[in-house]
Amino acid sequence: MSWQRGFTLTLKKREVKKLIKDLSPFEQKVLLKVMEIPLGETRSYKWVANAIGKPGNIRQVARALSKNPYPLIIPCHRVIRSDGNPGGYILGEEAKRFLLDLEKRVKSVIIGECNKRRKNARRIRKENSGTGGKI
Repeated sequence: MSWQRGFTLTLKKREVKKLIKDLSPFEQKVLLKVMEIPLGETRSYKWVANAIGKPGNIRQVARALSKNPYPLIIPCHRVIRSDGNPGGYILGEEAKRFLLDLEKRVKSVIIGECNKRRKNARRIRKENSGTGGKI
């Protein structure tokens, strides 16, 4: 969904690449992949490693995430351990849990609003269908 992509401060990949240009190519690849994780969702360190074509580099992924210079822009808090535990976070585990919970609530509100608007639009179309499209 488009609103999910826009939630990370609407930065495009090329803009993020400029911000992380001083990191290693591996670290850049990890952080850019993490930018693709949708709002309110999580992925494991293993998923990130597989997604960048380095399935055996789970610890290196975690290390790369720990070097994230912009943790509120590049959402490394969305990466958790395979067993469901949050794992480490540059701002602390409590902050990680808080951000994950906040994102789930925000996503729920956004989806609820989208659904209300869709229902309202359908209702209006249905009401106007008997008027030949004239309001």
